[in-house]
Amino acid sequence: MRPTFKEFKIKALKNPEVKEEYERLKPLYDIKAKLIRMRLAEGLTQEEIAKKMNTTKSNISRLESTGSKIMPNISTIMNYASVMGYDISLNFAKIKKCKDKL
Repeated sequence: MRPTFKEFKIKALKNPEVKEEYERLKPLYDIKAKLIRMRLAEGLTQEEIAKKMNTTKSNISRLESTGSKIMPNISTIMNYASVMGYDISLNFAKIKKCKDKL
């Protein structure tokens, strides 16, 4: 029987290198997930957001895609939020250093 994604993720994250990369990319995935949830909460399609932002649906698709290698810039994220009547807030957190990296 094939493992579920959850089981695969638990096993994969036991590898320190995988876990480090996962943690490094987590904020980007979180941002993209929030953008999608925000759009869906407003009942808008990617095409509708694209029109409001004066861009194309494919640009919105890339912006929301976790598989995209393109990193969104802060002004694009601000514009995306703004056209739906949202503002953004940004937090910074001190990186926890591993004992072996000190």
